[in-house]
Amino acid sequence: MPVHRLNHAVLYVRDVERSVAFYEEALGFRVVMGFPGAAFLQAPGSNNDHDLGLFQIGPAARPSEAGRATVGLYHLAWEVDTLDDLDQIAAKLRDLGALVGASDHSTTKALYAKDPDGLEFEVSWLVPASLITEETIAGRSSIQPLDIAREKERYGADTRGGVGISIGA
Repeated sequence: MPVHRLNHAVLYVRDVERSVAFYEEALGFRVVMGFPGAAFLQAPGSNNDHDLGLFQIGPAARPSEAGRATVGLYHLAWEVDTLDDLDQIAAKLRDLGALVGASDHSTTKALYAKDPDGLEFEVSWLVPASLITEETIAGRSSIQPLDIAREKERYGADTRGGVGISIGA
């Protein structure tokens, strides 16, 4: 029985209400259930019961040392349907002061951001399998700065991205 996809992620945060407000504003998530100190959010267009769980551990919690001093999760990655969607999220993340990077991985166009607790996440658009060329495949060996306007010209602003690993529609 192979695993098909990630169903949801759960994060420990200092202040659940602050984190809920951030994920609602930044990515359009909505609360589907909660109780004191916890919230369960669903991404726009998702069919999951919830995509993100948040559990409050309080303001005294130290920053995550994962990747610097301890093992742990680096980031979560969410996909968007179109480059227009990616562009809109980039603007929103910039406005919130949360955007920390944008990379072109050839088959994946990615934004990197940090939530109020400094937990990193990625938002990406995947090149559809039908548009992948030998040049695209060769480009995977290097990471370039992301130019969303150029990618919109190349692939179209409303072209639906690939799902998961750029499989055909």
